[in-house]
Order: sequence, then structure tokens, then C-alpha cells
Amino acid sequence: MHIILFGAPGVGKGTQAEKISADYRIPQISTGEMLREAVANNTELGKKAKLLMETGQLVPDNIILGIVEDRILKDDCKNGFILDGFPRTIPQAEGLSKLLKKHSLPEFKCLEIAVPDEQIIERLMARGRADDTEEIIRNRLKVYNDQTAPVRSYYQNDGAFVSIDGNKSIDDVYNEIKIHLS
Repeated sequence: MHIILFGAPGVGKGTQAEKISADYRIPQISTGEMLREAVANNTELGKKAKLLMETGQLVPDNIILGIVEDRILKDDCKNGFILDGFPRTIPQAEGLSKLLKKHSLPEFKCLEIAVPDEQIIERLMARGRADDTEEIIRNRLKVYNDQTAPVRSYYQNDGAFVSIDGNKSIDDVYNEIKIHLS
């Protein structure tokens, strides 16, 4: 089972990915987490990524796709995996499709957790983190809507896309996800 968990910051992707990972025994793969790990471990990739991130630049798609390719070929991914927060752009989605073909992996089921922006702002501000000011959250949502939301169309066109109302309880959202995974 190969899943892309898709949605704006604060919709509960991480929470749902943990539940899917535990129940279906497939790893949750977060490119952000892998990048932070590479930086912390001072790997060659981590050094390149750190320099880019410190100057406010995005890590190029070829580096991200390389990280993803290395990760999905590990033994724990043989029965599938969940991509959490990736792909973020159309070129990344296209690159991911090429990786799947290259390694004869099945296409993804793309699950979007959808929550209205105003609800996301309320949720994130309630967390009380220093970087969760309304201005920062609105900017993150703008970046998401400008850059990542178009990926929705990419997956909608191939029929492997399902949108789930994330404005319900964690368990209700998960129960709906399970329906689409059966």
C-alpha cells in the first residue's frame, strides 16, 4: 500500500499517518524529518541542505527526490509506505511518478485531509507554539495554496485522489481513511 497524505499545515496529516503506519505496518516517511536528520548528522546531503535552508532557499527537487528514492528502497518499505508532506510541487509529483516506474512500484493512493483555512488558523494558534502566530500561519497557508495545492489536480487527473473532511474528530477522520484504503 503506497499512500500520499496530502493537506495544508495543521490538518492532522501527522496524526493520521501515525495511525495508518501502526495499523497497516508501513513506515511514515516525512521529507522534512529526513532533511532535519541529514542536517543533524552532518551528512554531505545535510551540509548542502543546511546551507540552502539557512539562506531561506528551498532544497532543490533533485536532492529531495534522491532522499525519497534512497528511503523507499529500504526493506521496511517493501509492503508500502506513507509519504507525509511530499510531493509539494508538480515537478516533485512528476519526479515521484518516474521513481515509481523506475523501480516498478505501484501508483499511490492520494488522500487529502481538507480543513477550511480559518479552522486551520484556529487549530494552529491553539497549539501555542512560538512560530504559530496568525501572520506566520496565514503565510504558510498562502505558500501551501500557491505551491502545493496544485499537486491536487495532478493526482485528481489520474483518479487516485480522495478528499476527506478533516473537520471531524481524529477517529472519524481515520475511519473514513480506512474506508478508502480497503
